[in-house]
Amino acid sequence: MEILIKAAQLILSLSILVVLHELGHFIPAKLFKTRVEKFYLFFDPWFSLFKFKKGETEYGVGWLPLGGYVKISGMIDESMDKEQMKQPPQPWEFRSKPAWQRLIIMIGGVTVNVILGILIYIMVLYVWGTQYIPTDQLKYGIYADSVATEIGLQSGDKILTVGGEKVEKFNEIPLKILLEDARSIKVDRAGVEEEIKIPNEVVAGMIKTQDAFMEPAVIPEVDSVYGKPAKDAGIQVKDRLIAINGEATPYFQDVVKALQKQKGESIELIVLRNGEEVELNATVSDQGTLGFAITPIDEQITFATQKYGLVESVPAGINKAYSSFDNYIKQIKLIFKPETEAYKSLGGFITIGKAFSPTWDWQKFWSFTAFLSIILAIMNILPIPALDGGHVMFLIFELITGRKPNEKVLEYAQIAGIVILLALMVLANGNDIMRLLQ
Repeated sequence: MEILIKAAQLILSLSILVVLHELGHFIPAKLFKTRVEKFYLFFDPWFSLFKFKKGETEYGVGWLPLGGYVKISGMIDESMDKEQMKQPPQPWEFRSKPAWQRLIIMIGGVTVNVILGILIYIMVLYVWGTQYIPTDQLKYGIYADSVATEIGLQSGDKILTVGGEKVEKFNEIPLKILLEDARSIKVDRAGVEEEIKIPNEVVAGMIKTQDAFMEPAVIPEVDSVYGKPAKDAGIQVKDRLIAINGEATPYFQDVVKALQKQKGESIELIVLRNGEEVELNATVSDQGTLGFAITPIDEQITFATQKYGLVESVPAGINKAYSSFDNYIKQIKLIFKPETEAYKSLGGFITIGKAFSPTWDWQKFWSFTAFLSIILAIMNILPIPALDGGHVMFLIFELITGRKPNEKVLEYAQIAGIVILLALMVLANGNDIMRLLQ
């Protein structure tokens, strides 16, 4: 069911973004009296799922959910309609329009995506505000995952500064390291301040393993017992699990990992009950659980919510969109640093789908859709032929020089761009498949 919910959110989000992006091309094309032959959500090689014609434009839904398109008369695009280009230019064709009009038509999709991202962020902030975990309010400190422990962080550490600066929001710590080259973390370790240096290899490790790096530490204190394994073992409310098979489990994350390693097996537990250690025996379920719930997360971790009025949400939404834009540009730069191996983290539709909530959460849906809208704007404006940015690049050349590029040059550039995009798509979705097989 989770897969279906995520898939439905992915399709809905992409449908909204693609339709509005293509409208960004369609509307100025119509305003400049340029003929639009097709307007499609998703691609329709060989056949379409649904179509109808109104006026001179065919509207439809394709079967291949890799985007969408508008086919504009007299334009060298992904359709590679060479026959049309052999005919004399007609007044309603794209190629007959002034360069400035063609430029507006081409940047229309990106413009819509940027504006849409800003508007959605404004709505999200106004309706829900921003919820975050204050870094200085972590009661039990951090839980350090594999990469974090390699550089010297320990579970229970309390973060003071990252790169010499205090980070108010806990979830922004990895971004400071990955995108802003922070190379030190100062922590409070049992009342003693320590500064830990972050080597460059950590960036590669964080990207390669895709670990959480660090997360708020949570203690394994039992709040309720509902499963047969836990009841049979004699686990009681207020018990705190401190060891499994002789291995210390000071945090709930340790308990989860230990139980996952012992699926269907008998284990020895040590719990702290009323200040005394009690030994218990239990049989772990095939799912790697015992059947107990810990003290609710919101009682162990402090969450803060920043609310925005209608007027306040506007600049906050713009800042949020700019921050998303800036961070994504920095992520793209990482791909071109071989030592980070960031190219291996590229993901396709499976990666995007996994980012959606397993339950239908409108706040998360709209927040991620806004982020995708910004990404779509960035990707489309890249100066790669076959993308909007490729067309814009040639149009700017024309505006500066006063000369149109040769149509053969545009044709070959379009082919090269399609090859590049297909290669990137194979790499991204291939990475997804390889991760599923690992």
